[in-house]
Amino acid sequence: MYYSRKLEKEIEKYFNIKEIVLITGMRRVGKTTLLRYIFENIKNDNKVFLDIENPLEQRIFEELDYNNIWANLKSYGISNKQKAYLFLDEVQDRPEIVKAIKYLYDHYDVKFFISGSSSFYLKNLFPESLAGRKVVLEIYPLDFEEFLVFKGYKKNFAQNFIEKDRGKNAVSYEKEKKFYDEYLEFGGFPQVVLADRLDNKKQYLNDIFKSYFEKEVEKLADFSKLASFRDLLLLLLERIGAKLDISKLASEVGVSRDTVYSYLSFLEATYFISLVSPFSKGFDRAVRGAKKVYICDTGLVNHLSRVTPGAVLENAVYQNIRKYGKIQYYEKRGGAEIDFILKDQLIAFEVKQTGTIQDYRKLSAAAEKLGLIQWYILSKKFINQNAFITASDL
Repeated sequence: MYYSRKLEKEIEKYFNIKEIVLITGMRRVGKTTLLRYIFENIKNDNKVFLDIENPLEQRIFEELDYNNIWANLKSYGISNKQKAYLFLDEVQDRPEIVKAIKYLYDHYDVKFFISGSSSFYLKNLFPESLAGRKVVLEIYPLDFEEFLVFKGYKKNFAQNFIEKDRGKNAVSYEKEKKFYDEYLEFGGFPQVVLADRLDNKKQYLNDIFKSYFEKEVEKLADFSKLASFRDLLLLLLERIGAKLDISKLASEVGVSRDTVYSYLSFLEATYFISLVSPFSKGFDRAVRGAKKVYICDTGLVNHLSRVTPGAVLENAVYQNIRKYGKIQYYEKRGGAEIDFILKDQLIAFEVKQTGTIQDYRKLSAAAEKLGLIQWYILSKKFINQNAFITASDL
């Protein structure tokens, strides 16, 4: 059974344009499933889906004269006499075919849909020579709205925060509470969400992490000390929502500051972590410059480490509000704090297990001083007050 993803509508915008559509993201987030869905819904018979992990299908592009690729595609029923649609899955396994893709794109009427598992690798795989020829779309583990779709539960989510605040409902909250608890505990990787048994969920989470480490870290990274990289990764899992002290991390792991920066860059570019910068309008010198860290999925967090429920909630909230725009945080030395700020919309959020009026007053005072225009308490527990949004409504 196919379950709808939000990215479908974005991809559909590019059906009838020339540009290469590149879908990238972490392993096991559903890239191949989505690519196959798009393939099935292209109303054209001159199309083919190729798995570039398959050695036989890799050989299609192993030609000195790229024009000969069409002869190889003929056995798949593909002709260059009319517009062709080529779907290439897991293209990062054969970076050398990028030159062939560029040649076919430039010389023939062909539309490419491509998936790859690592932006770190794909940034090198698709160099500037493809500038203007590609559209890069990123897919992540399920947000809570998609999670409910996978669970067969129907809910209409408000599209902005004013509507979310006004439309909150205690009855809906009670119905969805058990789903949100599961989402917090096991996260949003599709395979994990669809598993019915607890032991299967845990095994899939273990497999996902193992696959990431073996196929992304060991295969793609040029790190001489993989044990140090692993140790840093495990330290970060325990620091959700915390500002990163690079010197302290370097000391604990036993590597240089530059090495820590290179590890963080790789983890961020391969979608395992997200780094959030501090908010500043340029006049507040008391704002610290350290970045905060969040992990790609709460299921992995719980599977690999022990963190507080509050940290898990904050991580889930981050993953669910990132779709609304660029996120920053605010912390004045010895003073006010704001968990998240949507920079372009000037909206502030404070995350709480059970929000209180006192929490709102503190947030309001800090947000007003920064010139923000909206602010909300994001509470796991339902609070029937203005400017309180239930985390499960994000």
